[in-house]
Amino acid sequence: MTSSSGASRRQVLAVAAAAATAPLLAGAPARAAGATANGPKTWDLTVLGTSDTHGNVYNWDYYRDAEYDDSKQNDVGVAKLATLVNQIRAERKGKATLVLDAGDTIQGTPLATYYAKQEPITASGETHPMANAMNVLKYDAVTLGNHEFNYGLPLLATWISQLGFPALAANAINEKTGKPAFLPYVIKEVRLGGHGAPKLKVGILGLTNPGVAIWDRANVEGRLVFADMIETAATWVPVMRERGADLVIISAHGGDSGTSSYGPELPNENPVALIAEQVPGIDAILFGHAHNEVPEKFVTNKATGEQVLTSEPSKWGQRLTRMDFTLTRVKGRWQVVAKSATTLNTNTVVEDPVVLAAVRGQHAKTVEYVNTVVAQSVEELSTVESRYRDTPILDFINHVQAEVVAAALAGTAYADLPVLSQASPFSRTAVFPAGDVRIRDVAGLYVYDNTLEAVVMTGAEVKAYLEYSAKYFKTWAVGQTIDLANINDPNVPDYNYDVISGLDYDIDIAKPVGQRITRLVLPGTDTPVPADAQFVVAVNNYRRSGGGNFPGIVKTQVYNQQQEIRQLLIDWAQAKGEIRPKDFYVPNWKLVREGVPVF
Repeated sequence: MTSSSGASRRQVLAVAAAAATAPLLAGAPARAAGATANGPKTWDLTVLGTSDTHGNVYNWDYYRDAEYDDSKQNDVGVAKLATLVNQIRAERKGKATLVLDAGDTIQGTPLATYYAKQEPITASGETHPMANAMNVLKYDAVTLGNHEFNYGLPLLATWISQLGFPALAANAINEKTGKPAFLPYVIKEVRLGGHGAPKLKVGILGLTNPGVAIWDRANVEGRLVFADMIETAATWVPVMRERGADLVIISAHGGDSGTSSYGPELPNENPVALIAEQVPGIDAILFGHAHNEVPEKFVTNKATGEQVLTSEPSKWGQRLTRMDFTLTRVKGRWQVVAKSATTLNTNTVVEDPVVLAAVRGQHAKTVEYVNTVVAQSVEELSTVESRYRDTPILDFINHVQAEVVAAALAGTAYADLPVLSQASPFSRTAVFPAGDVRIRDVAGLYVYDNTLEAVVMTGAEVKAYLEYSAKYFKTWAVGQTIDLANINDPNVPDYNYDVISGLDYDIDIAKPVGQRITRLVLPGTDTPVPADAQFVVAVNNYRRSGGGNFPGIVKTQVYNQQQEIRQLLIDWAQAKGEIRPKDFYVPNWKLVREGVPVF
């Protein structure tokens, strides 16, 4: 690992690895099949791609206040990406090299949150750290990801105005005018070599994720609508070709699985492979959103038979996509005769000092902020077991949420309804240490910028909700040894598994999905929850707006004061001064098999 904090043993190894692999990074694109030294003259273009950087500039873990590290020795951050980009630019010695990003840039770390919440760039006049960092790299274009909309349209507009390159989102439509709310595409004219070399026009189309309409409904409803990514590509690719684009690249913030985390009422969340299959005229797609590493994948276009090159560079700046194109001219027109892609690991290089310098002050201010002590914990609380065992640390979230909602509804028509609360195990590694609990500890527990809402649900709706949540677990027969590390279905992310406080229930993981809530009773009793009973449910805005496609939760709120849940947790801890499980821990759910507790 490398960071501004000084060299480590891994830094020495990384420098050695970078030196050993440098020729590979600069490798010329493969000669077209059948071409010889006497064949048609060819030129080459390199396109570098990043995605889902999520507010990472330094190779730093703000939640641990330490150099970033994980089990696979990945590094993170735009400063690492910059070193690879600069290395490739230098190796190509002025040949055409474009740099693109596929979105989710200004959310995801305390650094990004600080300049959206504590000192928002809309009020402070500061340049956003991700603008400072990315401007050093001189990107050619960035696509807006769904998380770009998290902090509202004014902050998004301010960030875009600070960029030295265009921000694209062809399918984000102004609801009043019916026209694109952002720049749909750019056509970059590049010279393929030194002075006198021929020029190539590269069309770059940006597509954002239609899930924004659900996930950030409060920020975009009545202002923006989000068109289908496939239909939008089919509309704009011919326009770009007509306007002179010799090569067309899509930068798309959507995965390639063809599935959505929400219901069918919105366009597909992850349609990249479908775009490649169905829309003629596309040479390559850089994509993101799914946080996967896809070095190179070809998809056959059904209309033309052409092979569309696709690549996804993982997340957080851990990988850089490199696409190489070999082109020739036939009767005055450009033709692609070879193309390939790979991903490069940022742990092979040191951080770029210019990027570090551009963000140093903002990084230091964020580190100081997240190290602020908010309370004392009487014991260590951890999320290590929170996915499969009722733990105090998740009850801390639910207690605060329920308390805030109950206080807000006092004196209203809902004051007499029991208040339940929903929480997800966002992190498997979050810890409140015994002793000082800092802002970074709370931020590590609640890593998303969600706000608190509440709705009224019936007993039947609550049970259906819990049944849906329980699909998170694999089916484990009685007597079968449970592998705790793999207890869940890998297709269901941790953030789409919810526990609920305020009722007692059992989840029978020996039974099939849809039949697992075998006990749902009023707290401290054996009285089954009546189907027509009414409850207020405290819930985060992502879930209430349809994120995860949970049943019964997308309805009119009875509480919504736009309060950030993370800040409510910090405020509660600061007000109490001490975090004691006896103040909030109420074990109310457990995993069973045929009624026998798993633990």
